[in-house]
Amino acid sequence: MSEDNGHDNSSGGPVDKVADIASGIGEYIRQQRNNAKISLRQLAKLAGVSNPYLSQIERGVRKPSAEILQQIAKGLRISAEALYVQAGILDLPTGGPVPDAIRADTVLTERQKQVLLDVYESFRRENAAAGGDRGPTTAIAKE
Repeated sequence: MSEDNGHDNSSGGPVDKVADIASGIGEYIRQQRNNAKISLRQLAKLAGVSNPYLSQIERGVRKPSAEILQQIAKGLRISAEALYVQAGILDLPTGGPVPDAIRADTVLTERQKQVLLDVYESFRRENAAAGGDRGPTTAIAKE
């Protein structure tokens, strides 16, 4: 189909996967920055990185280190874990359909998602401690 230039970039190899991750994390950071109504310049200052470097991260040109992601997360006031998952550093936590639905919601902020997950888990722990019944009507049956 195309000329072979010695680079195999169309096969979905490791180079492409790293580029996809860099692009995905950049888009995610931009989305979170826009949701927080923070300018690129403001976030760069909060994260302690240069404007051009943050711009390159958002455009997917650079893949930030875990340390830089942590600084960006702090500047955005979101969990570093959320950025690590997006960057492919951590695997997405497991948990079933409810936690998965909360994490997948694009309208909620990372902080809102974390609060919902914390409340959900506390209810599950409380119900398990109360009798170990895992049925869906455990909490409703008392009403």
